[in-house]
Amino acid sequence: MRALPYYLIFLVPISVVQSYVMGGIFTFSTPVWVFGVIPLLDLLIGKSSKNPTPEEARRIKDEFRFKVIPWICALAQVVIVFWGAFVVAKGGLTFLEIVGFTISMGTSSGVMGINVSHELQHRVNNRFEPLLSRFMLWTVCYMHWAIEHVVGHHRNVATPHDPATARFGESFYAFWPRTVGGGFKSAWEIEKNRLAKKGAGIWSPRNRILLYGAVEIGLLLFFGINFGFAAAFYFIGQSLVAVSLLEVVNYIEHYGLLRKPIAPGKYEPVNVTHSWNSSNILTNLYLFNLQRHSHHHAEPGMRYQCLKHFDQSPQLPTGYAGMILLAVVPPLWRAIMDPRVPSRPSASPIAPEQGQPI
Repeated sequence: MRALPYYLIFLVPISVVQSYVMGGIFTFSTPVWVFGVIPLLDLLIGKSSKNPTPEEARRIKDEFRFKVIPWICALAQVVIVFWGAFVVAKGGLTFLEIVGFTISMGTSSGVMGINVSHELQHRVNNRFEPLLSRFMLWTVCYMHWAIEHVVGHHRNVATPHDPATARFGESFYAFWPRTVGGGFKSAWEIEKNRLAKKGAGIWSPRNRILLYGAVEIGLLLFFGINFGFAAAFYFIGQSLVAVSLLEVVNYIEHYGLLRKPIAPGKYEPVNVTHSWNSSNILTNLYLFNLQRHSHHHAEPGMRYQCLKHFDQSPQLPTGYAGMILLAVVPPLWRAIMDPRVPSRPSASPIAPEQGQPI
């Protein structure tokens, strides 16, 4: 098992710098690279279902050479977003170039920033890596997602209670507002319940959602005051692109998959059939094996280098980069994906509001 191939992720932020240097229409080059070149390379390079042996997994699970790559990504994410605000404020870019550069930065923030923050936020046995995760989410104004994802999504995945599980037949455009709004509401409820157990009210200064919101607004004001309106526009725009990439990946990962209800408000345990998987080699290197998503849900604490492929998991026809292109064209998505959705349990008579709240 080699760690070196995972450094491919840095080609994405490098492409953002290149887009700025080249200027003009090339400011749009990062999404062209991610959603044009990578899907083609995925098809050419192919797939691999090879798994680390139990002995390999035990040996590499805590090796520094794997752990340090996400740490470097965290630093790179913060630096490049601040650098982007500086170059936008410097002037010299046309409005079209600012738009292209913002989209390129947002693509990098989604592919490297949010994806790597996901890997780090699951390292709940230490404080350092979740803190790095929060810094990365700070740069895309989505810090509350770390709470909702770990505590809410992993508990409620593949049930009607999970805003991040796309329903069968639901388009991405219907899913986006439902998951963004529902995710924030879920995080708020989780924090409300946590504070109640500590004897504190929801408006307590210990409320992490309020704290996260304050520091996110503070960062926006920092960019606006120090770098001007264009930099504030850039920051909001790249955050929106990054969050949309996160949510389209959420859409892909669990589309149409449901756990069987076994009692009012209770469902069968999560297993490896409740997430879509892809074994495309290239995108798994870029995304730190995020596409081996079933194993991630079965063992959320497992580090990326140890995640395994399972033949019994539902398989996507290609990697996430290609699947995103399908997701934004609903008729094409449904034509390709709906026949692949495994037999679902019949509609449960248990209404979502009857289930156990988070």
